[in-house]
Amino acid sequence: MMTGLAAFGAAGLASSRVEAQAAGVPPPTLVQMRAPLPPNQIHVFPDHFQLFHTRPEGMAMRYPCRVGRDSLYEAGQFYVGAKKKWPSWKPTPGMIEREPELYAKYEEDGMPGGPGNPLGARALYLFQPGRGDTYLRIHGTGDQRSIGQAVSNGCAGLINEHITILYDNVPIDTTVVLYPKMG
Repeated sequence: MMTGLAAFGAAGLASSRVEAQAAGVPPPTLVQMRAPLPPNQIHVFPDHFQLFHTRPEGMAMRYPCRVGRDSLYEAGQFYVGAKKKWPSWKPTPGMIEREPELYAKYEEDGMPGGPGNPLGARALYLFQPGRGDTYLRIHGTGDQRSIGQAVSNGCAGLINEHITILYDNVPIDTTVVLYPKMG
């Protein structure tokens, strides 16, 4: 079986709303995979800033994304252990240690869900067997300019419009593969 980005074709049928296009973020695109992978999995390719949600019959929806910066990106196999709409957010101890000027003020109470929240409109919580919650997320962002960049504290991010679509199509226990950075 072909794995990695080579499994996905480049051609696709596009559809999305005007806001994403106006922001310069390509719409989600239905693509034919070169080699089929099991349906209903998520595959994130950090060097290409693309997230694929596999479908039946060798198809996948391709979303532009952002990923974790530097060594904060963690490759591996995960599963969706929880899903939340307009999730609340609290920085991890590592985030506070790295950038106290940005995150220390949220250490105690965090931030309630809403448009200004760093997790955006929806979040998929990534778990691993024996480890539980990894504190990695696939979540929304209101910062369209961050798409196509390695800027987060480890999470994969989609614009809010796109994470809402993905969220509605991904059940709990979905397999998620975060491929290693090559560059």
